[in-house]
Amino acid sequence: MADILDIDQIKKLLPHREPFLFVEKLTDIVPNESAVGWKEVRADEYYFKGHFPGFPVMPGVLIIEALAQTAGAAVVHALGEQQANNIVYFMTIEKARFRKPVQPGDTLRMPVKAIRRRGPVFRYYGQAFVGDTLCAEAEFSAMIAVSPDKE
Repeated sequence: MADILDIDQIKKLLPHREPFLFVEKLTDIVPNESAVGWKEVRADEYYFKGHFPGFPVMPGVLIIEALAQTAGAAVVHALGEQQANNIVYFMTIEKARFRKPVQPGDTLRMPVKAIRRRGPVFRYYGQAFVGDTLCAEAEFSAMIAVSPDKE
């Protein structure tokens, strides 16, 4: 298993694509345990036009989505290529906390850690940092399902 996955390798694991792919690199991968996702937050991101003009802030729900994509890529990477591009469905988001705005020019560092697995259902805890500052955190669970085009 690779220690670092780039965006092209992540695209082989997840069905998400721009403008809804929010993890660009995966590092520090410990299969079935943890990984760290990375995202460069660019000023030209589509959501900044309306959130908010004059004070652009990355929406908190997209930060949580980025954490979930990080966990999803780590899970599929650990499970192997036969799971690649299956659909990962959110099931729960709990204990979400937003502590500091994320703005253009920031780099999100998103460590995620497995809490448990039951069959196709995975539960993770994730944090989003800019530098050493915690910006958001949450627990979330998701289920991996076979993509409709693979049935």
